[in-house]
Amino acid sequence: MSTDRKIIHFDCDCFYASIEMRDNSELSDKPIAVGGSPDRRGVVATCNYAARKFGVHSAMSSAVARKRCADLVIVRPDMEKYRNASTEIHRIFERYTSVIEPLSLDEAYLDVTDCTQFDRDAAAIAQAIRDAVKSEVGITISAGIAPNKFLAKIASDWNKPDGQFELHRDEVQDFLADLPVRKLHGVGKVTAQKMTKLGINTCGDLRLLDTSDLKLHFGSFGERLKQLSAGIDNRHVQTERIRKSISVEHTFSQDLPSLTACLAEIPDLMTKLSARLKKTDGRDQIHKQFIKIKFRDFTQTTVEMVSNVDAAENYHNLCEVGFRRGNKPVRLLGIGIRIRPHNNPVSTEDDPDQLNLGLTETID
Repeated sequence: MSTDRKIIHFDCDCFYASIEMRDNSELSDKPIAVGGSPDRRGVVATCNYAARKFGVHSAMSSAVARKRCADLVIVRPDMEKYRNASTEIHRIFERYTSVIEPLSLDEAYLDVTDCTQFDRDAAAIAQAIRDAVKSEVGITISAGIAPNKFLAKIASDWNKPDGQFELHRDEVQDFLADLPVRKLHGVGKVTAQKMTKLGINTCGDLRLLDTSDLKLHFGSFGERLKQLSAGIDNRHVQTERIRKSISVEHTFSQDLPSLTACLAEIPDLMTKLSARLKKTDGRDQIHKQFIKIKFRDFTQTTVEMVSNVDAAENYHNLCEVGFRRGNKPVRLLGIGIRIRPHNNPVSTEDDPDQLNLGLTETID
């Protein structure tokens, strides 16, 4: 890893919910969620810590969330308000560095290596930013300080909420030795279960395996896992975020009962996707099409294929494959494309850490 980089990862604490509590003091001591109505098959976008104590979490059905917490207050999202708060936060970031990589409205990487304020003390810079966000925006934000992006992101979750954690270079190896592999970005439930069966529970366990063995079990992600277990991450903070996919999706008020019903929804989804594509500069190259299906029982699958066009026939074929995997009523259907930026046409593989299949979050 680099010996002189100072990276800070900032992550707002339950961002949407925090904004709602800020603007309505009556919500401050209540369990709240931001999302869609339980009566309209809505989904929780985020919730505060009071709600999390009842097992409520993002991407959960609002109806299930209400069952777990009878007193849960569900607030409809106000994206314009959240975007305005995000803009305020990013203006605070800009007081300290111009090297900022936004990940979402409430999350970003900052490279403060060249920041001369506070005698170049990255922890002091992070604290100053957190103080400014609290006093000027009215919410709390947590921070992780480390020599690279991977470690900074891990660190930002260490003292949540409203905290920060700094990981120095000479502490990295000891810190990682006992770090559970489930903490690694890109390791989901399925991969974690596979690792457990192989006796891999910590990054220390990962280090004991050869890269070839990891690639055998986890494909190209195996090499990345080996690097992360050693704290190696040479990615730079990118001031221009590279878009890798564009998609649309819809959660239906009533389940789609059959494949035929799913296929009938594709034209409307394609119209919405076309409208979104028109907002891009048109120079990026399509290299895959995909479809996402979430079934009645909340299991989901994504099917994709290599393609340089946005073709209805391909979506139909993908839908047939995906539907057969579950063969049960469908509550959510989404379609999208993966793209290669025009200035990076030779890219052959998506970032294994990029788990988000689209650019939108389903609320209702």
